[in-house]
Amino acid sequence: MPLTHLPDGTEIAEVTIANGGSSARLMTYGAILVDFRRGGGPSLVLGSDDIEAYLGPMLYFGAVVGPVANRLAEGRAPLGDRVLQITPNEGENTLHGGPKGSGQRIWTIAEQDESSVRFTLTWPDGDSGFPGPIEMGATYAIDENGDLHITLTGQSAAETIFNPAFHGYWNLDASPDLSGHRMTIHAGHYTATDDALIPVGPPVPVEGTDYDFRQPRGVPPEGILDTNFCLEGTGVREVARIEGQNTVMTIHTDAPGLQVFDAHPMDTSPHKGHLGAPYGPFCGLALEPQLWPDAPNHEGYPSIRLAPGESFTQTSIFRFTDKA
Repeated sequence: MPLTHLPDGTEIAEVTIANGGSSARLMTYGAILVDFRRGGGPSLVLGSDDIEAYLGPMLYFGAVVGPVANRLAEGRAPLGDRVLQITPNEGENTLHGGPKGSGQRIWTIAEQDESSVRFTLTWPDGDSGFPGPIEMGATYAIDENGDLHITLTGQSAAETIFNPAFHGYWNLDASPDLSGHRMTIHAGHYTATDDALIPVGPPVPVEGTDYDFRQPRGVPPEGILDTNFCLEGTGVREVARIEGQNTVMTIHTDAPGLQVFDAHPMDTSPHKGHLGAPYGPFCGLALEPQLWPDAPNHEGYPSIRLAPGESFTQTSIFRFTDKA
């Protein structure tokens, strides 16, 4: 089924933006980045032209997930003098906003020009346990250098929790796996997790672990990655560098965390991706600037509380150069 309607007939709109030799195709379902290309080459993000793929094994591919990305243990979130109960959708835990998060909803095109588009979504008060209503925004823009800027925003009428994230999978070689990639992450600590990928305590030093990417290393490493890296510095700064065979991508963000998922269990069959075949294990890197997972349940983690009248803004820039 093409990217025009959901199976129930709900209409989807597509948008194409371009600048500086790069182009991006997006859709209102999930505010999803369907593909991103430089100089007319193959897509550097994973995706499909079949909407049913996004309802199945390509769930979250290229989407803006939220209102709270990542995991909440048992769906619990202490907030002031109460504890929110967010609908679980991964066993007893909540992932990416619950059974129907923002990555599975129809957004509205609020503004559009040749090089940018702004999507908006109103999250109703109480939906899945989130107080609100929450006004979510996602702006994609391509600058004169062909780099991709993603700005996520939020405002709420009630005290709530908010931590959205862009969940794109990248493969800079348009290859079946990540074997030609090397990665650097400017993080001296990560959040260790239990078997359900719930953080178990304060940040842990990366030194001496499989999570030390302070110097360039191959991807995938000896271990597997579905890991939050505690980024160094503040403000919009370079936090990671991904090198493919011919392309280098640097990630700049003001977020304090970067969730990195190496797609080790991936199998999107029977749905085909941009390469004309289903995506398999280690097909791409999900690189998700965000606040830290399960933050309300851990003292010392960056707060994801959003008060009435406050504005949340997160800026991320994906910059590209040709490899020398």
